[in-house]
Amino acid sequence: MNNQVKMLTLADGQQIPQEGFGLYKVHGQETMNQAISDAYAAGYRLFDTAQLYKNETEVGVALHRLSVPRDQFFVTTKIAETNQGYQRTIASFKESLRKLQLDVVNLLLIHWPTEKCFFDTWRALEDLKQAGLTRSIGVSNYQMIHLQYLATQAHEMPVLNQIERHPLLNQAPLVKFDHDHQIITQAWSPLGRGKILDNPVLTQIAQVHGKSTAQVILRWHLQTGIAFIPKSIHTTRIRQNLDIYDFRLTDDEMARIDQLNSFHRFGKEPALVYEYNQKW
Repeated sequence: MNNQVKMLTLADGQQIPQEGFGLYKVHGQETMNQAISDAYAAGYRLFDTAQLYKNETEVGVALHRLSVPRDQFFVTTKIAETNQGYQRTIASFKESLRKLQLDVVNLLLIHWPTEKCFFDTWRALEDLKQAGLTRSIGVSNYQMIHLQYLATQAHEMPVLNQIERHPLLNQAPLVKFDHDHQIITQAWSPLGRGKILDNPVLTQIAQVHGKSTAQVILRWHLQTGIAFIPKSIHTTRIRQNLDIYDFRLTDDEMARIDQLNSFHRFGKEPALVYEYNQKW
């Protein structure tokens, strides 16, 4: 694993890179090959995909082309809402493994909480882990109430919760809840889909450190102790997003970024996904 990126230890003992490489909306085999090759060369070792992204086949080909030992990269995928339920989860995940050209993934997540299949899907993940097809299991877009409800029937709890998190939605209570229950929080859309890069507070802090606004935001995630998965298909930005280990934000700068929280989501509301059993 790259020696710049800190390794976090999941509750089940597996280690996970704190900074990973997101693959949402990365499509086309040549684009995927180049993005994963550039990311690996830069130092990324965690690659995050999902059934919903419809690019697991491309990811599998690109990882295979790296020709590196399996223990040199970490793969996450996720069960889509339409594939939830005990049998559908198991069948769809085995198809995901085939597409990824892998015998086992490092981490399998439920992509969104749904009321219809809430416990059955988690039971399938527990059984897939017992079968040795995934090393760790977790969830994505679960709020505190979903985790509390899951705990009433789960034999083991998620080791990771992947949520939308950025300066406009810092989710401080949920991050604390995860931490208090030995669940690693991982941020998707850590840069707010690029829509907060011109924020004056962030740009001013960036100027002080001679860094980009994106690098300041990622450094903020880093210093809060959570995991995060920025994405880009541009070689320069792929490298820049990893170039955040040679400076440190002050306590005052961290507080100023925390104060930007306005509860603004760019993605869907998890409570409504849960109620509608789809992203409405």
